[in-house]
Amino acid sequence: MTKTLSFEALSAESLPGRLAGTRALTERIGQDTAAWKVREVGDGNLNLVFIVEGAEGAAVVKQALPYVRLVGDSWPLPLKRSFFEYHALTRQKARAGKVVTGFPSGIAGKQSVSAGAIVPEIYHFDEEQALIVMEYLSPHIILRKALIDGRRLPNIARDLGLFMARTLFRGSDLHMKARDRKEDLALFADNAELCDITENLVFTDPYFAAPMNRHTSPQLDRLAAELRADRDLKVEAQRLKHLFAANAETLLHGDLHTGSIMVTDTETRVIDPEFAVYGPIAFDVGMALANFWMSFFSQRGHENAGSRDTMRSYLLGVVVETWAVFRTEFSHLWRTERTGMLYHRSLFEDQGDIFGSEQALDRFLHSIWVDLLGFAGVEIHRRILGLAHNADFETIENEDLRAKCESKALKFGRHLAVNRHAIHSLDEVNALAELIERETVS
Repeated sequence: MTKTLSFEALSAESLPGRLAGTRALTERIGQDTAAWKVREVGDGNLNLVFIVEGAEGAAVVKQALPYVRLVGDSWPLPLKRSFFEYHALTRQKARAGKVVTGFPSGIAGKQSVSAGAIVPEIYHFDEEQALIVMEYLSPHIILRKALIDGRRLPNIARDLGLFMARTLFRGSDLHMKARDRKEDLALFADNAELCDITENLVFTDPYFAAPMNRHTSPQLDRLAAELRADRDLKVEAQRLKHLFAANAETLLHGDLHTGSIMVTDTETRVIDPEFAVYGPIAFDVGMALANFWMSFFSQRGHENAGSRDTMRSYLLGVVVETWAVFRTEFSHLWRTERTGMLYHRSLFEDQGDIFGSEQALDRFLHSIWVDLLGFAGVEIHRRILGLAHNADFETIENEDLRAKCESKALKFGRHLAVNRHAIHSLDEVNALAELIERETVS
């Protein structure tokens, strides 16, 4: 019987010896461990990430740590989060990779995302050591960095809209068999500690003087205090937290932002679903769109090489196209793959009542629309006033300029969260974003 080794964090020096017997790795990069080149590249808040290169190829090794890397061992976390990331990736591959031939070419283009191509390939999973060996994505870069650099990716809106529609629909009671979904819900319910991080860092901590909060100070002190005294905003933030905690509609990515997406000019890959949990469909969509709006407001701070007007227009266009693709694909799946327990076809289509099905679809999409605006608003706030910030703003070296960009985003986020029930279109939202962006902030 093979003796199980106790958990031990990897290092660039120890990795070759520790993983020399991992066939899934040696088959892809070569048997000669002395020739391996190992780089630790993790720049996230939680994990170790290594790129391992050898004579025959390369791979990524990601290992969870028993604490929050951003804070240190004073904030312990269970290693089992790698288990949830592994299982989320396998489900996303199956759900996002199924090509839907009925997608209109006018929105999605002539080519759909190929089978399994939206998430990295998994080569090996070691639960005891909390590590995943996976595909090395090259020449892909993090989407957030590309947007900071002013790159306009032509496929990102289409690919992200398709990914969200397919994974969120196919992971819900609209599509899955009742027992399968309930068993899956029970499995991911154990990801409680990371869910707790989301519930606190997104919905609660930004709205009071939580110990680990930080913001651009003193420039944002007054606005931060105003938002933390804003009763309407705090009530809406807690309503959204209630929705997130109580409405287990589907398996979420749970952390779908521009730092969890890698891109080239022709490819889009979604990574890092370790926060996967069952929650409302609107959560992933709102988080994703919020990050494009934050990028929009940050562009003024990245104009060293000239105007970013074209980039700002591009980013608002990405928001519009992502939502349009999501709606169209979600509607297509509703009409063709609604095989679960909700809105059963026996009540509508089987009785010849197509209009009843379409009425239910319209109401379902409207509820997603209203709630995604709220989730987007609080995501913007937590990335500026909470613990974990975005490089979009953080890489703006001039603190006065950074604060001006952040203050506009904060005001925009407040409007989305508080007034979400009265907002009717993205044209309205984007027009407000442009108006606020042109404001002179004292």
